[in-house]
Amino acid sequence: MNTSAVVPQSRYLACEGREIHFMDWAPAPGVAESVPVIAWHGLARTGRDMDALAAHLSALGHRVICPDTIGRGFSQWSPKPETEYCLDFYARIATALVDQLRIERFEWVGTSMGGAIGMVCAAGPLQGRIQRLVLNDIGPQIADAAIERIRSYAGNPASFDTVGELEQYFRSIYKPYGFLTDAQWTLLTESSTRRLPNGRVTPHYDPAMVMQFTQHPDDYELWDAYDRIDVPVLCLRGADSDLLLADTVEAMRDRGPRALVVTIAGCGHAPALNVPEQLDLVHRFLAGVH
Repeated sequence: MNTSAVVPQSRYLACEGREIHFMDWAPAPGVAESVPVIAWHGLARTGRDMDALAAHLSALGHRVICPDTIGRGFSQWSPKPETEYCLDFYARIATALVDQLRIERFEWVGTSMGGAIGMVCAAGPLQGRIQRLVLNDIGPQIADAAIERIRSYAGNPASFDTVGELEQYFRSIYKPYGFLTDAQWTLLTESSTRRLPNGRVTPHYDPAMVMQFTQHPDDYELWDAYDRIDVPVLCLRGADSDLLLADTVEAMRDRGPRALVVTIAGCGHAPALNVPEQLDLVHRFLAGVH
């Protein structure tokens, strides 16, 4: 598929009093327009993780909005981390973002935390506006051991002398993403690197964002929200995921929106949404082909 005509625009908007950065992918010229898509990244990542998905969907006629969550990438760091690094505030930012963009109805693809934000929005402030929801290796309950693993590295991010060393670190901790080309690993690294005052490089996020787990310990207990969702839901589970357990996805099939669950071989937490099989799964679901 030729996506050369699709050039995303880097944009900023004030949402809930905070500057939020996002990539805005317009539908490819000459293609019939489809429903817009909000594509939201995971906990310690940035919206650039959605580049492959956004390029694919925009070439098929979707406008795709890929935000950096507050405290990540080029979005503002919160001056009130204890109260603002939580799903409720992220959902308020999402609502302000789509309101300002005048996007009334849309579909949502969320990886990990991005999917949790989607669940909160679909059951609350954006109910009736989110038409379909894709949850990439996230559900209304996550494993305690995975939370501890994430906190162990995310709250005290490593730093390195060179970007090359940081890339090797990313290749290690994000190995569960599955297959990425060398160019994709480099993009992942360059799009989520910041330089410290001492000249070393580190992941591009505010370490205080892990306060979500101490100040809002029940943030990811989302069964009540899940049960209120009344739109089609696709759940992609990495076959080796330590965050989304098999018994949780079985319950997701049986209650609430009764998610369609697809297991992605060769991945843990979370599939990178960057290979043809995964991209096609998402596209077919958003197109209503189950």
